[in-house]
Amino acid sequence: MVLQRVIRAVIMGPPGSGKGTVSARITKTFGLKHLSSGDILRANIKAKTELGLLMKSCLDQGQLVPDAVMSRLILNDLRRIDDSGWLLDGFPRTVPQAEALDNVFTVDTVINLNVPFQTIKERLTSRWTHIPSGRVYNTDFNPPKVAGFDDVTGEPLVQRDDDKPETVSRRLKSYETQTEPVLEYYRSKGVLETFSGTETNKIWPHVEVFLHRKFSSLSQGVA
Repeated sequence: MVLQRVIRAVIMGPPGSGKGTVSARITKTFGLKHLSSGDILRANIKAKTELGLLMKSCLDQGQLVPDAVMSRLILNDLRRIDDSGWLLDGFPRTVPQAEALDNVFTVDTVINLNVPFQTIKERLTSRWTHIPSGRVYNTDFNPPKVAGFDDVTGEPLVQRDDDKPETVSRRLKSYETQTEPVLEYYRSKGVLETFSGTETNKIWPHVEVFLHRKFSSLSQGVA
């Protein structure tokens, strides 16, 4: 699909909601650039930039990166691709971040993935990883041949801290508390579209149809 207008979109959803998969399909189908706040964070931390060191300190203490720092970081990247359509993933997470974005760019649509927290908990806490190779198993739909051990090496699997039940519950609660005001902010602006379900492959067709219609109407508006 060739767009006649620069499209700017945001995707929201709790960790484990399938946001990464849906984002990849949106960028592939509609030719948007995918900008992930997590990728930008990791790149800055790896490069040990001033902002990266500050962010690492916050994350190590279990704190969120300050709004002003996060906004500056993301907006710098967006300005570099000003002539391209983009999909923002992981930003904004607070109302001040959303306002900072709105001060510079007009967001055309916000896709919100509404997946029940219980589904996410089951999905994430079933994941076990072979650290040396990065192979990931799921005890529900992709279990190892021998419980607790890697299929290839026979080495033990571990559950990453992020996938432990108590960590998942804490992350989901934090997400809900922080982002509900952001959803309300975009709802009040008339750009929020929520898609509910428990399976990414069943949610995606509805997202795709909506975006085809949305982007077509936006492009026709400037044609």
